[in-house]
Amino acid sequence: MFKIKVERTVNKPIDEVFEAISDHASYGLFKSVGVAQLLTEGDEERNGVGALRTVQTGAFKVWERITAFERPTHMQYKIEKSRPIKIKHYTGAIDLEDLGDGTTHVTWVSEGQLAVPVIGRVLDRKMQQQGAKVFNSMLKSIESR
Repeated sequence: MFKIKVERTVNKPIDEVFEAISDHASYGLFKSVGVAQLLTEGDEERNGVGALRTVQTGAFKVWERITAFERPTHMQYKIEKSRPIKIKHYTGAIDLEDLGDGTTHVTWVSEGQLAVPVIGRVLDRKMQQQGAKVFNSMLKSIESR
């Protein structure tokens, strides 16, 4: 099982950070992400609850469904499909806290398991390392905009 947890204070207002994290279109601006595409719009907001998007980094692609969307403090997602390696995804949550000085504290958690016999545990550790790098890189990118 992998558990990725990244906590970081971003030197940007909470609304700006939430918009960058929740808007699929902005994912293309992140060096660590290749392509993101919205397949289905959300029920009440374009990128909100019910939205289905793909996010691709290199050969790895996931289909994420937005399951909670509370602007500007909370968002949850679940990976419904992935390739070339299948993921059993249990939790994906991003929580933001306005620190009152124009900065935002972000906690990003993703938990799951790579469904690969024999070497799954090794790949889970790799996924944990790579996921933390990607999430950190995205938050650094938001801060430098």
